[in-house]
Amino acid sequence: MALTTSLAGRVRNTTLPKTHALLPLFEAVVNGIQSIDARYPDEPGRGRITVRIQRDPQGAFNLGASGPGRTPLQPIIGFSVEDDGVGFTPANMASFETLDSDYKAGIGCRGVGRLLWLKAFDRIEVQSAYYDESNALQGRRFRFSVLNEVEQDAAPGGFSDAGSTVVLDGFKKAYQQSAPKMVEAIARDMFEHCIWYFLRPGGAPDVYVADDDETVALRGYLDELGHTETRSSIVVKGQRFEMLNLRLKASARNATPRLHWCAANRVVRDESIAGKVPGLYGRLSDGGPDEFTYVCYLSSDFLDEHVRADRTDFDLPERAPGEALLEEPSLDDIRKSVYDEVAQSLAAPLAAAQHAGKERIHHFVSTKAPKYRPLINRIESAGISIDPGIKDQELELELHRQLQKIEADVLAEGHAVFAQSGANKPEGYDERLAKYLETVTEFNQSDLANYVSRRRTTLDILDKLIQTDDDGKYAREDAVHELLFPMRKDSNEVAVDATNLWILDERLVFHDYLASDKSLKSMTITDDDSTKRPDLIATRVIGPDAAVLAADGKKLPLQSIVVVELKRPMRDDATGWKNPIEQCLEYVGRVREGAAKTATGRQIPASDDPPAFCYIIADLTPTMVAKCKLSGLTMTHDGMGYFGFSEPYKAYIEVMSFDRLVNAATERNRAFFDKLGLPSS
Repeated sequence: MALTTSLAGRVRNTTLPKTHALLPLFEAVVNGIQSIDARYPDEPGRGRITVRIQRDPQGAFNLGASGPGRTPLQPIIGFSVEDDGVGFTPANMASFETLDSDYKAGIGCRGVGRLLWLKAFDRIEVQSAYYDESNALQGRRFRFSVLNEVEQDAAPGGFSDAGSTVVLDGFKKAYQQSAPKMVEAIARDMFEHCIWYFLRPGGAPDVYVADDDETVALRGYLDELGHTETRSSIVVKGQRFEMLNLRLKASARNATPRLHWCAANRVVRDESIAGKVPGLYGRLSDGGPDEFTYVCYLSSDFLDEHVRADRTDFDLPERAPGEALLEEPSLDDIRKSVYDEVAQSLAAPLAAAQHAGKERIHHFVSTKAPKYRPLINRIESAGISIDPGIKDQELELELHRQLQKIEADVLAEGHAVFAQSGANKPEGYDERLAKYLETVTEFNQSDLANYVSRRRTTLDILDKLIQTDDDGKYAREDAVHELLFPMRKDSNEVAVDATNLWILDERLVFHDYLASDKSLKSMTITDDDSTKRPDLIATRVIGPDAAVLAADGKKLPLQSIVVVELKRPMRDDATGWKNPIEQCLEYVGRVREGAAKTATGRQIPASDDPPAFCYIIADLTPTMVAKCKLSGLTMTHDGMGYFGFSEPYKAYIEVMSFDRLVNAATERNRAFFDKLGLPSS
């Protein structure tokens, strides 16, 4: 009993992802190439195919005013594919009417291309001419749809030569919306799908894509590649694979090395292989002036046998779990062999790229990320390979990932070492412990390098803040303030690592309470109703035998007060209440009079002269200099500040310009910067 096949059922069960919306069109083009090959078997490259884009004609009646920019393209409703091949001969027609025909199996066809047509289009119309056995020209016309299957029409006449026109009509909306809209994009995708035919000996027929009055020749893309090619083969678990290795002219479009998996003379899938082989990143060079990008086209009978019917992927596992029960290679097995062959065939360019990558890492570590320097040898020994053109941010992330891996290994090693630290130590334990401690030391050096590097970067930021911008304006004092300590916060809300008080004085870290731009009324250290806000105010509680500025914040009874006032760079208005010296001294007096407490709320015993330190950060404008002299302050030896002691307020006062602030902080850290090889200015 013969089996009956349902065309509607076969179309329904045929897979066509929306990401491959133009695959039915490409299949029609491939059919045209094969038809031309059949007509001219000894003349590859002869013949012509023209693809015409059909758009919705209703757009012609849209008379509304269009906005600025390019006129919107009308929706694509179909395509026509014209070729001068052998035509729909009786044998070809019989194959077309047979689902899953193996008529052209020898050239990779599965007989399912027309099912893809009906998956994306409502109906197909074919008009063709062919030469019969007596060399007489015959015509054929038929329609093809899910509802009516194949409908033969009366044979047309008027043909002058063999060939076919296939019209794909009624582009289904789901696929229409997912497909490229512009003729150039459609033509380029078509070329990439059919590139195998263009790269074969003799090449492909001339293929054109036309959209109204715009026509694109696919051969132009081949010329654009500017390629040279070599061929090699690999054997994976007994299966032979052919590699077409292309060196493409480097360009923005050809920027990434790729592996194209081919079957049935078509590209089925492609993937980036950047970084899969050490040194294989973007552009390569043989030492000459011209750079190239590597691309591989992989093909084999094995891939032909395992390509899916829809030709969008392969029926092969990515990798074989555990011990493979079958000897067939997985995709991962094939990739590894391809990568090995690529590494061998591109040995010299890859070695040059790896060397450039190492130089890129060393330059970045030396100039911008010294924290990695103590561990650079371990990072490199881990096999890191980076693109010489990588951006700083991406390189920092990659180095950080490598550092985390090493740190995890060190942590695991530490657990293992100390688990063996009993009385009966295994052989080689001392050497293992010494190696572990050496690695820990390197990590400690890395942490210190990171800390010092952060200080160098912070000083660079401060130096930029005190310079004029492109409009000749200076930054507001808020910007400098935020760099030192976040505004509207106190020490209970901000971690020590989030501040940069060291720029002003390293000893400011040792405080009991510190407030930044908060009103005296809101502070927990004093009972004062004033809404005035010091830029920075800090108190210290220390023991009688401890240095004044080196307390741990827990001892009583002596209190010290630090007040900091910031002014906008080059601001010249230090008069009246804006006089920062008077502001600081008033804040000192208010804290002393306000029944001061510790940060935890404990009352501080009264004292007539708790030491006070007032820092004013302001450029030495004429008005500021006058105020310093009126307060009896003495100019510093470098002429960039003033200092002195106010007997009535029992307060040390220091006025420093922004330049002196940066210079002093840099000088205090110079030894650390020099040790790391960082510029100190």
